[in-house]
Amino acid sequence: MSRIHTAALAASAAIAFLVGGWACFAPRSFYDSFPGVLGTWISTNGPFNEHLIRDVGALYLGLGVASVAGLVWRSPALFRALGLAWTVFGALHLGYHVTHLGHQDAADDIAAITSLTIALALGVMLLIPGRDRGRADVATATAAATSTAAAAGAPRARRSDPADAHPAASAPTRSAGEATEVTR
Repeated sequence: MSRIHTAALAASAAIAFLVGGWACFAPRSFYDSFPGVLGTWISTNGPFNEHLIRDVGALYLGLGVASVAGLVWRSPALFRALGLAWTVFGALHLGYHVTHLGHQDAADDIAAITSLTIALALGVMLLIPGRDRGRADVATATAAATSTAAAAGAPRARRSDPADAHPAASAPTRSAGEATEVTR
């Protein structure tokens, strides 16, 4: 996978562990002061609910652990699956906040929407297929060799038939009954 995929997944994991760890292990502090220096976004949106905040923390921690697994195993399919998970979560999370503006001051609304948009963009970046460098290099080398040979006036190589390489493979085959009659 590309560096951009790795960076997007690492940033997603960092967000997950920061938010998830704080919400899961210090739910009252999370409620009272998240996101910290940017304001207080949770306490202005309803009463404290320890169960709900710990559940959100657990969700983030689960996504964080899965993201670390993606960084360890580095599979394109796993990156895309994580991209789907982060994108669905990010789109729904952002959608809620976009439709519930005004319970805090405008600067906090802008900061919340901006940070959630960035988190969503990280998930979307994971969905973009990476360039397979090995295949691309082989394709580039083959194209270059073909164009060089054509420019030099060389005839194009003909694909060989597997039967040409093994004369016995092109011989007619006999059924079991025919073989028996021949050996009598």
